[in-house]
Amino acid sequence: MRVTHQIEISPTSVVLDGQTIVVEAVGDAMLVELYRRYVCDYPKFFKMDTLSRLGFVAAEILLKETKVDAVILANRSASIKNDNDYLATISEGRYYPSPALFVYTLPNIVTGEIAIRRHVQGETSFYVLDKPDDLDPIIRATMSNDLQSSNLQTVLAGWVECSEPNRFNAKLQIIWNN
Repeated sequence: MRVTHQIEISPTSVVLDGQTIVVEAVGDAMLVELYRRYVCDYPKFFKMDTLSRLGFVAAEILLKETKVDAVILANRSASIKNDNDYLATISEGRYYPSPALFVYTLPNIVTGEIAIRRHVQGETSFYVLDKPDDLDPIIRATMSNDLQSSNLQTVLAGWVECSEPNRFNAKLQIIWNN
């Protein structure tokens, strides 16, 4: 296995394959700036929660010229930011749950958004783990098992964490089997 490309996004910076991408905005506004600069043709982006926006934009920048066979992501907080937003729509004395927020109360929605956009028909998995390093054995096991029984050659894998709209980080990489 070898990593061919990687991207890291924090609320104030973007680093693609070791090179800093200059951005003007910060936080969630930076994700919109990146979307407008690199994607522009997926209007559903504006309905997404921050976790999905983060993973989607990172994947789009990273996968510009690459097709992957699977998407494997993880974080520690699942979809806690959106869970809290949804819970706020069900407060005492009023009960108006938001269907738009409910959709994003599952962290695996981000893997689905990437798979839909990139036509990934292989595995899409989202794990809730203690730390990013805990994902490595899962990726290795998945690739070695799947590579023996399928055409899985490339995987988009990484950590996508978002606990608040302007408090997030992502580190995604394309892993090739060779």
